[in-house]
Amino acid sequence: MLDNISFANPDFFWLLLLLPLAILWYIFKRKEETAALRISSINGFKFEGLLPKLKPALFIMRLLALSAIIVAMARPQTEDISTRTKTTKGIDIVMAIDVSSSMLARDLKPNRLSALKKVAADFIKKRPSDRIGLVVYAGEGYTKTPITTDKNIVLSALREITYGQLEDGTAIGMGLATSVNRLKESKAKSKIIILLTDGVNNSGFIEPRTAADLAIEFDIKTYTIGMGTNGNALTPISYNADGSFRYGMRQVEIDEELLKDIAEATGGKYFRATNNETLEEIYDEINKLEKTEIEEFKYYRYEERFRPWVLLAGALLLLEWILRNTVFRSFI
Repeated sequence: MLDNISFANPDFFWLLLLLPLAILWYIFKRKEETAALRISSINGFKFEGLLPKLKPALFIMRLLALSAIIVAMARPQTEDISTRTKTTKGIDIVMAIDVSSSMLARDLKPNRLSALKKVAADFIKKRPSDRIGLVVYAGEGYTKTPITTDKNIVLSALREITYGQLEDGTAIGMGLATSVNRLKESKAKSKIIILLTDGVNNSGFIEPRTAADLAIEFDIKTYTIGMGTNGNALTPISYNADGSFRYGMRQVEIDEELLKDIAEATGGKYFRATNNETLEEIYDEINKLEKTEIEEFKYYRYEERFRPWVLLAGALLLLEWILRNTVFRSFI
């Protein structure tokens, strides 16, 4: 009966300390009511059966009734909490993903692009209150998914990203400018771009720093990620006769100075992902840096549960009165 119960007036439980005093009073009272009488034999005064021995049960019923009344006075209640959340500061995010052939390098497992897609999917799932869009770029860039709150659409589009959808190359400026174009009309309180690349800008007709100036103009923060191990990586270098890639060791070249400049100029931060673990840590850090403010309202509904205790006390007192005036009447 006390499961999941709280008490509005718990101070009344101090009254339970009176119960031991009542027991002591009952014991002393019984002794005072017992008279001493000297006789030669008590054979004619013997009462047979257990009934006389059960008389203290009346007092126990009265104690239990008093206990139930004290519990009722403490006002037991059940509490039902309903929560309503309201996003007060939404964030619009565009993830700009490099899909050039070098993203198939195997210094991350199984390759850079597959590792990125897995980590990016986890990041998207951790942002339930934000709008997210996808931009892919290689020698050129385009919007894969406009910003939306439908995470299933974004995750499905992310899974579809593969190499070969665009002309090969690394057009960092095009990827950044396309992302800015997706966010410039946004009314969100905060707008960010997560731009990832594993190379040096070598394609496109928009310079990266020009695209960065556009991001500054529209107050869009940019986090940049350079992807690739330090040193050499097993990278596609040519095609085999059957059309598959031939892999060979190649020096990893990332224009880190450019990525740092873009991040610093727009108020973001530059990261370097050299393996799967650091890539996961980078997205976790961005997730912590860009928090969505959520206002939470809690509504409490209380339901009084004292009535069963009052009924129990009444039932015990009624039963005690009936027994006292019927079964135990001859012994009182």
